[in-house]
Amino acid sequence: MTDYSITRRDEALDYMAEYPGFGEMRSYTKALDAEQTALTWRRMPPGTGGRGSYGHRHDNQEELYLVTAGVVTFKVGDDVFEAQEGTAVRVATDAFRSIHNDTDEPADLIICSPRADDPSGEKLDDFWPE
Repeated sequence: MTDYSITRRDEALDYMAEYPGFGEMRSYTKALDAEQTALTWRRMPPGTGGRGSYGHRHDNQEELYLVTAGVVTFKVGDDVFEAQEGTAVRVATDAFRSIHNDTDEPADLIICSPRADDPSGEKLDDFWPE
């Protein structure tokens, strides 16, 4: 590995590619050969995200979210709150979480966490009913 690496959007794995209309969720971690930090960029069209779906938590990954455009609604445990552009949110490993774009405008987020080759965790069905 060199002292630095560079990657472009089209080189980052898009976890949402198989879900047309739900935006993008691009993991830059492997494309950058990052050893310690996971980096994900999420673009959320209006009305997309986890509302009406499951929540999740990680055994070994605290997550940091930075809203870079728009407004995103978070559900962490029983708490529901909005985070607008420029707001950062930390979610502990043991907290169930989900995010949703309730607005009529797209939203973008950057998500950082410690890199985990096995990002084990747990899903909780019906976490955020409609």
